[in-house]
This record gives sequence, C-alpha cells and structure tokens, in this order.
Amino acid sequence: MGCVQCKDKEAAKLTDERDTSVTQNSGFRYGADPTPQHYPSFGVTAIPNFNNFHAPGSQGITVFGGVNSSSQSGTLRSRGGTGVTLFVALYDYEARTEDDLSFRKGEKFQILNSTEGDWWEARSLTTCGTGYIPSNYVAPVDSIQAEDWYFGKLGRKDAERQLLSSGNPRGTFLIRESETTKGAFSLSIRDWDDIKGDHVKHYKVRKLDSGGYYITTRAQFETLQQLVRHYSGTWNGTTKVAVKTLKPGTMSPESFLEEAQIMKKLRHDKLVQLYAVVSEEPIYIVTEYMSKGSLLDFLKDGEGRGLKLPNLVDMAAQVASGMAYIERMNYIHRDLRSANILVGDNLVCKIADFGLARLIEDNEYTARQGAKFPIKWTAPEAALYGKFTIKSDVWSFGILLTELVTKGRVPYPGMNNREVLEQVERGYRMPCPQDCPISLHELMVQCWKKDPEERPTFEYLQAFLEDYFTATEPQYQPGDNL
Repeated sequence: MGCVQCKDKEAAKLTDERDTSVTQNSGFRYGADPTPQHYPSFGVTAIPNFNNFHAPGSQGITVFGGVNSSSQSGTLRSRGGTGVTLFVALYDYEARTEDDLSFRKGEKFQILNSTEGDWWEARSLTTCGTGYIPSNYVAPVDSIQAEDWYFGKLGRKDAERQLLSSGNPRGTFLIRESETTKGAFSLSIRDWDDIKGDHVKHYKVRKLDSGGYYITTRAQFETLQQLVRHYSGTWNGTTKVAVKTLKPGTMSPESFLEEAQIMKKLRHDKLVQLYAVVSEEPIYIVTEYMSKGSLLDFLKDGEGRGLKLPNLVDMAAQVASGMAYIERMNYIHRDLRSANILVGDNLVCKIADFGLARLIEDNEYTARQGAKFPIKWTAPEAALYGKFTIKSDVWSFGILLTELVTKGRVPYPGMNNREVLEQVERGYRMPCPQDCPISLHELMVQCWKKDPEERPTFEYLQAFLEDYFTATEPQYQPGDNL
C-alpha cells in the first residue's frame, strides 16, 4: 500500500555540510544550509490503482505521511511568550553535534528560537528533548509542505521522469506548483493504456479568488488537502476504497450504472467488492481498495517481477476461482486480462472491470456492431463474429497465463492485431514461454482449442491449478526466472 518511494528516501543525501566547529562564545551557529532549498525530487505517493484511471476522482487517493487533521496542532507559547506554530519533521535526522536534536520523520516540534538562520532551536513533543534542528527538515503542521504528495517547484519533465521511474505503479501521483499559472498547482499521475503504454497525465489545480482550489468547478475546496481527501476514499472512516467515475464521452451513464448493477449481483471473495453507487451527477461507484494495483503493473514494475512459479500459479488459481463463480452465475466477463485483475496484500488477486460483462440467457452473447475488444486476448469466434460465451473467457484466461509466466509481456510479441487474427485462424498458437513447465503450456493450449466446447471449464482450471504442485509438477525446482 501507499508510498512507493517516499520523500525521505533521499533524506540520506541531504547531508549536513556545515563546519561542526561551533564558536561557543558567539552564541551563533555557523555553516552552510544543511539541505538543498527544495524538496527531494524522489518519492511519490500512490493512489489506489483501480483499473482504468481516467481523471481526478476516478480513483481513491490515500494521503500518506502528512499530519492527520485530528492530530495535535495549533499554537503553543514559546519561552518569550510569543505564539509558536507546531512543526513536523519531513525526514529523519541524526544529531551531528551535542547541541543538535535527533528526530524521526513525523515527529512534532515547538520552535523556541528561529532567529539564527538555517538552524532553529526546538523542543520535541515526542521526546521532550531540546536542541537545534535544520529548518528545511521540517514544515508547519497541516501545511502542504508536510504532505508526502507535495513536491513544490518540480517541473513537468522532472515529474514525468520521477513518476515513470521503475517501481512506481499505475496511479502513482504527486502535486507540484504550476509552471505556467502563478498560484496554481498541477496534479501529475502515472497512467497506462494499450496505445500509449506508460505515460503521465497532468491536470491543472486552479485557485479561486476566495483562496480555494478546484480541478472541476463542480467540486471546490478550501485547501489542497481537502481536495486530495475528496478524491480519496475511506469508507465510514475506516476502510480504504477506490472511486471510479464516469469520464464524459466514454460510455453512457446507463451503461456505467449497468456495470454497477452487475457488481451488485456478483458477490465472491475473488471479485472486487462494490460498496456504493452514486447515480446522480457526478456519477461514480465505490469499490474495495486493492493496495498493489493491477496485476499487469505488479508483474512489470512491482514486487511481482521476482515471483516464482508457485506464487504465479496460486494467483492464476485465484483468478480461476473467481471466474468459476462467474461461470456458475451464467455471466461472462469478456475482458479477462492482467490489466483487469487487481492485487492486494499477501498476493490476493481479484477480478475487476465488469464494463463488458453480460448475463447470458442462452449461453451465447452476440456483440453489437462496432464494439471494441482487446484482440490479442479475445477468442477468434468472439473477435471475428462477436460471439461471446464463457468459453471465450477461457481462451482469454489462457492468454492471461502467458502474462503471468512472462511477467507482463504483451501476447503474440512482434505481431499486430490483424496478424494475430490471421495466424490464429490458421492454427497458430503461442509457443511455450521460456522456463515455463510443459504441463502449464499444455493447459494454455487446451484453453485455445478452436472448438469452444473442447476448452476446459473454469471449475476444472481452478482444481488443476490448486493441485498443480502435488498432482502435476511434484518435482518442481525453482529456476532463475520461475
């Protein structure tokens, strides 16, 4: 969950380069500013990686590292009798002299004397210790500078460079000062789609004359923190959630709400749970939050890169379990792929994105003309003739298995959609991926039988995968990749 790379990751680089020989008689502390006068451009905060992030509000933002608004704040009195604002530590700091005060990120201070330039005399409210602290290691409590997602004067290109760095999943975001509009801010978010791949979207956070902020005029806020909390989710104050909104022009409100109705009917521990539906403008649905984001991002850029075959097979078994339930309920998914599987703590996998799902009354659904589908994951009878059944989902599951064992590689590498359709119709099937056991590839090939009725059921797939290392591959030994 949460902060993939926090600001304090670079704190070790913010070293104290001052001369530690302090002239005691002078009463002043000499030396250079201990840190650069900007916030480290590493570390970004991750919003819940719900499928298909489109615009602010389509995902829940989780606030990390800042001070909770209910925490101790306000004004204390210094020894001189003046009001002193509480400050919070942005990074850890180890004392370099006996006059310094060591502290940890998140610790709060009363500032006793701030007249000596870059070094302030402070009292820790955690340890009650008193000493000097570097002024740019702290920020006022409840200020935006204290928030992990705030990066100040970070340029657009630098924001993209940081967000696209390895380890940051889809949905990672930061807020920075606008380069073009004074007083405004920019929200930069990492996204992914089939056409652009990994990329960053930028949204202007505008400032009201009254001092508030907004992205869309329908929702205005007094502070940036309130704006972030609005586009976030905590269900009843206790449960993190993901918020999915209807992006104008993508689908009708009726179709969007139909997806919610399907989610309400389908209840299983391997399907993303629906919590609430708001059917008036702005329309959105609230679902459970999956901390690791999409399976695709998890495999390509996250912790999944180092997973071995037992974990990958277990994840496949979880997906098969959810699809076996959909099978029993007479539904089809129609868009089964790793981008639409969400990963939570402890490698829990759940099926998401029911935008194409349908209830099947007569075992077959014929798609409307002009409907778009992910060709490389779609069974030939569905891609060519629009005929979808649970067996076409089985075909897609076989493709998903290749994504798992190749850690997110695009299926049919080197082929475009037309070539895939032509080659599959001629009988071509993807070969066994490197280091993949033959028995697992044989299961994939079963999923890709030309005759849909010859493909296995999800009930069979679930049982096969759950018993894989006892019944099929009892002699498995981990290799370099799998």
